[in-house]
Amino acid sequence: MPAETVSVTGWGRTAPTTARLIRPRTYEEAVTAVRDSGARGSIPRGLGRAYGDAAQNAGGAVLDMTGLDQIHAIDVAGGSVLCDAGVSLHHLMEALLPLGWFVPVTPGTRYVTVGGAIGADIHGKNHHVSGSFSRHVVSLELLTADGTVRTVRPGTDLFDATAGGMGLTGVILTATVRLQPVATTLMCVDTERATDLDDLMARLTATDHRYRYSVAWIDLLARGTATGRAVLTRGDHAPLAALPARARSAPLSFRPARLPAAPKWVPEGLLTRRTVGLFNELWYRRAPLARRGELQRLSAFFHPLDGVPHWNRVYGRGGFVQYQFVVGHGREETLRRIVGRIARRRCPSFLAVLKRFGDADPGWLSFPVPGWTLALDIPANLPGLGAFLDELDAEVAAAGGRVYLAKDSRLRPDLLTAMYPRLDDFRALRAELDPRGVFVSDLARRLTL
Repeated sequence: MPAETVSVTGWGRTAPTTARLIRPRTYEEAVTAVRDSGARGSIPRGLGRAYGDAAQNAGGAVLDMTGLDQIHAIDVAGGSVLCDAGVSLHHLMEALLPLGWFVPVTPGTRYVTVGGAIGADIHGKNHHVSGSFSRHVVSLELLTADGTVRTVRPGTDLFDATAGGMGLTGVILTATVRLQPVATTLMCVDTERATDLDDLMARLTATDHRYRYSVAWIDLLARGTATGRAVLTRGDHAPLAALPARARSAPLSFRPARLPAAPKWVPEGLLTRRTVGLFNELWYRRAPLARRGELQRLSAFFHPLDGVPHWNRVYGRGGFVQYQFVVGHGREETLRRIVGRIARRRCPSFLAVLKRFGDADPGWLSFPVPGWTLALDIPANLPGLGAFLDELDAEVAAAGGRVYLAKDSRLRPDLLTAMYPRLDDFRALRAELDPRGVFVSDLARRLTL
């Protein structure tokens, strides 16, 4: 099984490290790769959409699992799929949508693998209804540090440590996942403007229960009485009766549009306060005050950025930091304070979204808890960014909140225990399951996971 030495980074393109990249093509090769990991260990990697250093392993091995990408069985009547962990959500959609099924949870990109979706316990616009991805996993096969393949099911410690465990309990080989039935590949979407953060939170609190999917884009450069102004977008899968007559002949057609990739070289300083401020102003003003029942393509509603391959290059060589935190219900003042601080500091973020989470998920390191989650991107070369985000981390932790490990690239380890109360349980299980430290990543070293 060939290996090559490569520079590896997350989607944010910060802090690259060098590792041996190994691409197993069979389960047997995966077992061999784990047993031959070496002193610096190994970490499984999917399509590289974790923003930070979760799928990096400086001086060790990185196991590229995308070669294990077979869909083994689809239960069309019962609504489930058995597939390899290297299968992407895009591949699943291509196979499932013509049969009237959709993935139960999708993040803002469909270019993540099933193994990555479980390892990061991804969430989407429907968490307040459907929870995170692992809630829909019936069972999985996990290759552990001793070379054993174990069948793992919900309700066990090993499942709860693996869901959100960032690949540190073992290599997921296969998974059986329950699906969401759909009649079409169009979405019925309501869009409205919110004048400020309080207006936005009031709308979400009062009416989110009416929608399966809900998300708000926030203008984090707006200040004063407009602080937190937003465009709120919510919807559900369109029924067949909602389609115009010409579209009813192929209601389950799935052909996502793709634009040319972002160039490999992008001028530095493209995303400044001025350019992002102009974009935010135009985006807010062009949004309707209120529009009901618009039909949108599934790909446009869920994955607009997937239409531009390698869009992360627009941040230039310095890359960007994706920062996402959650604070619980009753901690709205913390959210207001943080949004106000970001706005006053003029952080140039044009990808900023607010959502409401529903019930917490069982994963010991799963990110969602009931409350409010804000995600934003910031150019990594912004002066003083590290110290500023450290201050926000402290506010989040003091409010009983947490940051999302799948997007983190710079959290200090001393705050982790306050953010994740089951952290000691996770560490103890890892020590028992993997005493030699076979599975390790840059994230794990940085945070002493």
